[in-house]
Amino acid sequence: MLIRCLSFLALTAFTSIAQAQSAKPMAIRVATYNIQDVRPSDVADGEQPRLKHIAETIQRIRPNVILLNEIAFAAENDFGREASGHATAERFNELYLAVPQREGLKPLRYRVFTARPNTGMPSGFDLDRNGEIKTSFPLPDASDPVTGAPPAQSAAGRAYGNDSWGFGTFPGQYGMALLVDERLEIDEEAIRTFHLFPWKAMPNANLPRDEDDNLWYQDEALDMVRLSSKSHWDVPVKLPNGATVHFLASHPTPPAFDGDEMRNKKRNHDEIRFWGDYILGADYIVDDDGVQGGMRPNTSFIILGDLNADPDEGDGYRDPIGKYLLNNARINASMTPKSEVTIAGLDDDDTSSFGLRVDYVLPAASIRSLRCGIWRTLDANPPSDHFAVWMDVAIAPGK
Repeated sequence: MLIRCLSFLALTAFTSIAQAQSAKPMAIRVATYNIQDVRPSDVADGEQPRLKHIAETIQRIRPNVILLNEIAFAAENDFGREASGHATAERFNELYLAVPQREGLKPLRYRVFTARPNTGMPSGFDLDRNGEIKTSFPLPDASDPVTGAPPAQSAAGRAYGNDSWGFGTFPGQYGMALLVDERLEIDEEAIRTFHLFPWKAMPNANLPRDEDDNLWYQDEALDMVRLSSKSHWDVPVKLPNGATVHFLASHPTPPAFDGDEMRNKKRNHDEIRFWGDYILGADYIVDDDGVQGGMRPNTSFIILGDLNADPDEGDGYRDPIGKYLLNNARINASMTPKSEVTIAGLDDDDTSSFGLRVDYVLPAASIRSLRCGIWRTLDANPPSDHFAVWMDVAIAPGK
C-alpha cells in the first residue's frame, strides 16, 4: 500500500510539474527562406550541392517552423498531378534536412505541409494578350550538375507561364512548403487555403486595365482569374503549452515583368492586402472549401514568406507592405531583421542579393518578439538569391 501511495504521489507531482511547464510562455524560432526554384530532379538523391548548402543553413538556424518558398509542388516526371504532388518538399526534408550536412550539425525532423499552387497551372486563356493560348509546357531542364544552379528560362517556358494562373514554366514550379518541428502538431482539419479565390471578388480590387481603360482580363477569364499567384495558406499549429498559432503563408508575384497595365504590380498589391483584410475578419473572403469569412478575433498568427515588397525601395505599387502589414495595429512590426554581415551594395535589412527587403516574419501584436536576424554569409556562390530570415517569438499559453 505504501509503495502504491508513493507511486501515486510521484505521478501526481510529475503531472503537476508538466502542467506548470505547459502553462508558461513558449519560445519558438520561426523562419522563411526563398530557396530559388528547387525542382523535382534536384531531390533525386541527397547529393545536390546547392541543396546541401541550403540544408546546412537551415540546420544552423534550427527553426521550429520554416516556410520554404520556390520548392516545386511536383514529383519527377509527374508534374502537378495530385497523387505525388508534394514529393519534392518531402524528399528535401528526408534526404537533406534529416541528414547532418557538416560534422557537428544535428539533423532536423519536420512535418511537411504543402498544397497545390497556381504557378504553372494552365488557364486556357490568353492571359498575357499576345494572341496565343499556351496550354502545354516543355519538360523542365535539370539544374547545373556541378553547382546545382537552376537553369535559365526558355522562351517556350515563359510563353506557357504567362498564360498560367500563376507564372510557372511547368505545373507546380515555385511552390511552397511549411515545415513544422515534429514536436509540434499541425491541425490538419483546420487548415484553410485560398488558391482558387477570384481576384475580382476582392472589394475595390486593383484589376489591371489596358491603354483604353478597359479591363485587361475580360468575360469568362475575368470571372476565373485568381488573386493568388501561388496560394495563401492559414495553417494552425498546436504548441505543447496549449497555444495554437496560425501561420499565414504566401509568396505574391513580383511587381515586375508586366507592361503599362501593371498586372503584376497590382496583383502583388492585392495579394499583400489580402492578409491585411484577412486578419481583420473580412467577410468577403471564401476559402477553397467554400467557408466564408476571415480570421476570428484574438487569434494568434504569424505572417511569413517572400512578399516581394520593400517598404522603401523597389517597384511596388502604392506600398502595400507598409499600408496593410507594417502599420497594421494587429501586427507586431517592432523588430526589423538585420544582418551583421556586410555585403557591398546591400543595406543591413535587405533580405535578397538584389538589394531589397522582401522576406518577412510578422507576428500578431499579441505575440512578443525576442530577437531576429538575416542569415548572411560571404559565399562566393550563394545557394539562393535570398537570405533566410528568422525570428524568435514568445507564445503565451493557451487554454
